[in-house]
Amino acid sequence: MAEAGTAGHGPLAGVRVVELAGIGPGPFAAMLLADLGADVVRVDRPDGAGLAIDPAYDLTNRNKRSVIVDLKSPGGAERVLALAERADILVEGYRPGVAERLGVGPDTCHARNPRLVYGRMTGWGQDGPLAPRAGHDIAYIALTGTLGMIGAPDEPPAVPANLVGDYAGGSLYLVVGVLAALHHARASGTGQVVDAAIVDGTAHLASMIHGMLAAGGWQDRRGANLLDGGCPYYGTYETADGRYMAVGALERRFYEEFTELLGLREYASAHRDLSRWGELHEAVAARFRTRTRDEWTAVFEGSDACVAPVLSLREAPHHPHLAARGTFTGHGGITQPAPAPRFSATPTAVRGGPALPGTGTADVARDWDVPDLLRGTPEPEGTPEPKDTPE
Repeated sequence: MAEAGTAGHGPLAGVRVVELAGIGPGPFAAMLLADLGADVVRVDRPDGAGLAIDPAYDLTNRNKRSVIVDLKSPGGAERVLALAERADILVEGYRPGVAERLGVGPDTCHARNPRLVYGRMTGWGQDGPLAPRAGHDIAYIALTGTLGMIGAPDEPPAVPANLVGDYAGGSLYLVVGVLAALHHARASGTGQVVDAAIVDGTAHLASMIHGMLAAGGWQDRRGANLLDGGCPYYGTYETADGRYMAVGALERRFYEEFTELLGLREYASAHRDLSRWGELHEAVAARFRTRTRDEWTAVFEGSDACVAPVLSLREAPHHPHLAARGTFTGHGGITQPAPAPRFSATPTAVRGGPALPGTGTADVARDWDVPDLLRGTPEPEGTPEPKDTPE
């Protein structure tokens, strides 16, 4: 079993991870482990299992190595089991029961490697009435009540890309789970299965709001609360040039500075006065429409009013603060978010671009001492098409 941690390669240096290829939250979780220094080997399928883009641009496969194994071919499962035998963590995102049918389920893997942490990433979880059903981020967050909280009260719920379900409620909870289980495995010598379901993680994200709801401090409808756009000093406002500013002046002293700089001193005493939310919202909106986004950015620059311009994806890397911190980095000609969080003793980095299917076979066969990989499925040609979870 690999040992953890060498300075300069991230806190997970020495940790070995097998990722059974899929799309969405599983690959992102494995990317995060790779960003933190783990040696992640992605087991790609011969027919492809990626995004509908050139795999050279699939950033969720950065810092990894790829091998191709056909799990349905003779000897395919054995090659994956040989990797699992040498790994600390395995991550799969199949529907419940598929890994077992393919011969690489947790019982089979644990028979070869009792210390293995077996991470399972699904939307609905390993059990329950919906467990065998297909789904995507939007359905998972809809069922938990999370989607229903987001958006204007007189409009349909706003779709937050796939960030809240797939990545926040899914990938991040899987990573927390497998790292906690790895800690347990190293202390006890016993691995276990981590059942990371997006519905569970997304529901868990709303713990504070459920507490506020029970206490009567949150209304169960959109646009009526302190943090959902209902509050006139916590939301977004259009500017004269059709762009937007974001306001988060919740605390009284921040709110007072906000109204002063905005030119609405007469509303300085309206903090937490719900009876004036309607008129205050209209006044704030009218003021923001009098200047451009960049002009308002200059007004609030250097203040504690908690106001920021709403930037686009292409604008964000050029913001002075993000540029100074190196929040974004360039690698292989692609501007991309740098690994996060940061570590003082074991710094992380983008060490390699997206792993192209099969290109790491020879190196992995040597480094992991699995020569049978070299007798696996040959590399596919062209860009793979996206696939749903198998079977």
